[in-house]
Amino acid sequence: QVQLVESGGGLVQPGGSLRLSCIVSGTMFRIDNMEWYRQAPGKRRELVAQITRRGTTNYADSVKGRFTISRDDAKSTVYLQMNSLKPEDTAVYVCKVDLYLDGMHWGQGTQVTVSS
Repeated sequence: QVQLVESGGGLVQPGGSLRLSCIVSGTMFRIDNMEWYRQAPGKRRELVAQITRRGTTNYADSVKGRFTISRDDAKSTVYLQMNSLKPEDTAVYVCKVDLYLDGMHWGQGTQVTVSS
């Protein structure tokens, strides 16, 4: 049974920073793509950032230059460093991984609130 556990969310003032982590555990052969999504109340879930197994990254236009996704395969962990946070970044952030031969798996999410 594969599990994803996110951490690092919280309340931060505009302009502040947070670092999200998502640890993947369980039986798996290989982690391919790792992604962070977010969903704000009343809005559709959107892809925030993606990192491939080879380290190629992609970002939503709204977070380019502010957010950085990274991964540590030895720890089966993906990170999202979020800087210069804005109120519109407020959302539940969820990680998703694509496992070789085992499809996609989602975490439960962590709340990020940007407010003064």
